[in-house]
This record gives sequence, structure tokens and C-alpha cells, in this order.
Amino acid sequence: MMEHSRQHTEHTKKRYNATSVIYNLMEWPVEQLWYKKWRQKLWQQIHGPTVLEIGVGTGKNIPYYPDEIKLTGIDLSPGMLKRAKQLLDKKQQDRVTLKEMDAQDMDFPDNHFDDLVATFVFCSVPDPILGLKEALRVTKSSGKLYLLEHMKPEQPVLAGIIEKLDAPIHYLSGVHIARQTVANVEKAGWNIVRVQDLTAMGIFKRIEAKKPH
Repeated sequence: MMEHSRQHTEHTKKRYNATSVIYNLMEWPVEQLWYKKWRQKLWQQIHGPTVLEIGVGTGKNIPYYPDEIKLTGIDLSPGMLKRAKQLLDKKQQDRVTLKEMDAQDMDFPDNHFDDLVATFVFCSVPDPILGLKEALRVTKSSGKLYLLEHMKPEQPVLAGIIEKLDAPIHYLSGVHIARQTVANVEKAGWNIVRVQDLTAMGIFKRIEAKKPH
């Protein structure tokens, strides 16, 4: 990884470690309003049987993991992972493994997972295309990628405002708010299966993609 990218990764890691204690509180309103129902719906589509979740965070998806899958979850931040591990019940501990790992440089063999899931993660991965290429590498042929993401709005005036705010918000939080994740998924080599707008102006989307044969 290049030095510039390494510095960005360290910055993101520090920001998420710092906010891990209050992260759930910060996101509570939007979690209750939208995220919760979107997560639940998404996980109903996941059948694996082997699944990778990138960016486990504080474990907000853990309540929705299907019983029949074997899941590996990774996160860049040890602070976030510590909180996620506390949420695993006894039954889940047998089939869920959580590890500290960088999505841009994963320690898994090629063609390893049936399905890959990430929710509101590729707004934070310093090099999203690199992360999505790594995701492609570790997914089996014809395996699927399921994403919930927020990104740059389609309305030009609002998009311009978001672009100006992106750098300061990233400095403070580690999050980019002007990403174009659908385009990034395609650039990384995935075949888009479906893109669904979840809110007005295309800010929140659900993306499904497939690894080419």
C-alpha cells in the first residue's frame, strides 16, 4: 500500500477508535428511523453459507445474522470490534468470527466466500476501489455483494454543497459523504445486479452485484 494511502488508513482507524464509545449514540436517530429496517431486509436475502461482513463496526448487523450462515466479520478499528464482540450470544459464537483487518488488504484466500455484505462502510474505506477489488478477489465465482450505502446526491446543487463539505467531515469523522459507490463497484470489476434508491435524491441506496464467472 502506498504511503499516502497508509496515512489515510491510519487516520480513519484513529477516528473510529476515538468515536467507538459514543458511536451508537451518535447514530441512534438515523438507526431508528431508517437503518434498522434496511439492515433487517438486507440480511433476509443472505444465504451464504459462507459470508464475509466488511466493517462490522459496533455490531449493528449482529441481531439480523441468519442462523444458517457461517460468518466472518472484519473491521479496521479494535475499539469498534470490542463493542461488537460483546453482542454475540453463545449460539452465534460457534459460527461467527470477528477479526481486526483492513478491507484494502484482506488476509483471506481467493474465491473463499459465497456472499459479501457491507453496510455504510465504503464511505469510510480510504481507497474504496481497492477495497471493492479485494472483496471481489475473496468472493467465489458468481458470489454476490450486498451493500447499503450513502453517497453523493444526484441533485446538482446539493451535490455541490456535499462535495465542499466532504473534506472537513472526513477530517473530523473518517467518513466521506461525496462518494459515488455504484460507479466504484463497477470500476472494481463487479457486475451490478440491482440498485435501489432508499430515499429521495439517491443519497441512500441498496446495491447488489455479482462476481463475473
